Amino acid sequence: MADMSHSFHLMPGAVESPVILHVPHSSRVIPEPVRRGIRLDDQELRRELDHITDAHTAELAADAADVADARPWRFVNSLSRLVVDPERFPDEREEMLAVGMGAVYTRTTHREALRPADTDPQPLIDRYFHPYADAMTAAVSGRLDAVGRAVVIDVHSYPTRPLPYELHGDGPRPPICLGTDAFHTPPGLLTAAERAFAGFGGTGLDSPFTGTYVPLEFYGKDPRVSALMIEIRRDVYMEEPGGPAGPGLVRLAAALGELVDTI
Repeated sequence: MADMSHSFHLMPGAVESPVILHVPHSSRVIPEPVRRGIRLDDQELRRELDHITDAHTAELAADAADVADARPWRFVNSLSRLVVDPERFPDEREEMLAVGMGAVYTRTTHREALRPADTDPQPLIDRYFHPYADAMTAAVSGRLDAVGRAVVIDVHSYPTRPLPYELHGDGPRPPICLGTDAFHTPPGLLTAAERAFAGFGGTGLDSPFTGTYVPLEFYGKDPRVSALMIEIRRDVYMEEPGGPAGPGLVRLAAALGELVDTI
């Protein structure tokens, strides 16, 4: 199998830490062979990346790791989600297929054509999606083997105003949205996150985005794997869309580090 290590990175943490900070949507990098399959011109693509990228979330995770008492592990996607979105289902289970945004996007955030409608997603899924999923599965297995549990904290951001692609964009948009799973998000983890992020103007649950990432090998099966999604409204820490980070990033890193130490 081809080496896919360039498309994601696992940064080791403390041996005793169960925590993996998962950062899937922070990159703007698109390999040239993939770029050729995208219909947007360069200016349009830059604008789309401004909207779709969870800017500065890799920096946020790194800074949180630096301030945590026990350094968490970090799993970071090195490629844009416009290559593949590793958090989507790669098949008909994915509800975002309704707007052309399954594992391989064919539409933009504004529901315009990104790739030809007849694009075969399978080559990209085989080259990028499956190796990523396998590596994330191995990372979780490593924490289970080492400490008997794993806690995946999914680090995201979202725009202050809803974009046309959002299927559930008419609900609340709190400064911090906590995405949960009935099986994998225990009450103690949720409470710890609510406390850690209490100083940003409020937290909310599962709106405008819901759920959290768990590798499919463990999903709904292994209660030793806990998970929570942190969705940060972008006006809390950056200039939208796609602009520089502000001082909110430092406070967010401290809060995320506090959460890591609590769990």
